[in-house]
Amino acid sequence: MRAFFDSRQLAHAPRRELHNGGFIDYSETPLRAAAIRAVLPGVEQPTDHGEAPILAIHDAGYIDFLKTAPERWAAAGRPGDVMGYIWPIVGRRPLKLDRIDALAGQYSLDASTPLTADTWGAAYWSAQSVLSATHAVLGGDRVAFALCRPPGHHAGADYLGGYCYLNTAAIAAQAARDARTKRVAILDIDYHHGNGTQDIFWDRGDVFYASIHADPATDYPFFWGHADEDGEGEGQGTTLNLPLPQGATLDAFRAAQATALDAIARFGPDLLILSFGADTWDGDPISDFKLTTADYATLARDIAARGWPTVIAMEGGYAVDALGANVTSLLSGF
Repeated sequence: MRAFFDSRQLAHAPRRELHNGGFIDYSETPLRAAAIRAVLPGVEQPTDHGEAPILAIHDAGYIDFLKTAPERWAAAGRPGDVMGYIWPIVGRRPLKLDRIDALAGQYSLDASTPLTADTWGAAYWSAQSVLSATHAVLGGDRVAFALCRPPGHHAGADYLGGYCYLNTAAIAAQAARDARTKRVAILDIDYHHGNGTQDIFWDRGDVFYASIHADPATDYPFFWGHADEDGEGEGQGTTLNLPLPQGATLDAFRAAQATALDAIARFGPDLLILSFGADTWDGDPISDFKLTTADYATLARDIAARGWPTVIAMEGGYAVDALGANVTSLLSGF
């Protein structure tokens, strides 16, 4: 299996994030990617596909913010990394504001996703990694792996959050569509719901989004991922959310995944994008499912048995010492 990663993805390294009323060490550390990279044989340098595939998903003003915010933050005399502290809410009239403090709130959903001077470069190469994996599969490979770091599924078209800046799965899906792939499905098996991916394809009928995740009544991102959310307009019925209670084990997860795979089969995809998060592992420090390392191979075999060409995009997973084994287990199932 071909795998893609660029060492510039390691440069993004915020020191602190705001969590439950206090500042803690940033969980999405470069050590995550390093641990996975160490167990992957023959990792390839991604091809630079430029910004066009990114701008096919993300708002141009948001991309400019990612590029320029750290410099503007420092110029305004703000210490540390860029982090929002005030956010617009539903019903507020749209305003064109230029103050960096306002933009940090406009283009984010939380205060756990700081921007540094190295964030844009890392996120850019994370996107190039998934684009290279996508083109490998479109070129005839049955499966390819993108070591996406930073991850992507919480990023919307015009906002960052949940450690995510560019939505790698969405970028891959749109690139496939632009390459004349008729139908694309995304299966998200991270512990947390991929709110950004859902938002991006909410009203589109050409991309099916299915997510198995912790019940948002108890877990981040809270405001997305409930079972009754199924799309709108042309996208009605092309979103499927299968929330599970904390403590879920393989039996419950595998049953939900079978439901998702059956729904995807009815959609009839020409390509599957798997948003894979290893934060479903029993022992992950910020999550509460109970999957074992061996379970990932089982889940992967169930997916592979459907026969769809598959791009795997790495999402979460914060137990650094276990990440290599968990990713190896998943890939072995393919």
